Amino acid sequence: QVQLVESGGGLVHPGGSLKLACEASGTTFSIFATATVGWYRQGPGKQRELVASESFTGGTKYVDGVEGRFTMSKDNHKMTVYLQMSLLTPEDTGVYYCNLNWRSEDYWGQGTQVTVSS
Repeated sequence: QVQLVESGGGLVHPGGSLKLACEASGTTFSIFATATVGWYRQGPGKQRELVASESFTGGTKYVDGVEGRFTMSKDNHKMTVYLQMSLLTPEDTGVYYCNLNWRSEDYWGQGTQVTVSS
């Protein structure tokens, strides 16, 4: 069973930066390397939304509003996905979830809270 564990969330001032990590276990290197992985977030009173995703064939894509501020990367040998977030605003506040999709099966982490506030 695939397990995803996010880390790196916290409280940051507007304009600050955070780097989230999502470590996968219970899968293989080849599956992780070719799976589609994504970062989602759910703000207070909002629906969960896709922030960034990376697929084996499609590269990395970002939702409007974070491109240029957020950078997603993947270390296949560590089976870890990262989300570097910069120039954070209060609108970036929410619980950030990691997702792995492999052959139409979705796996989710438990989420990590990001709060942007002065």
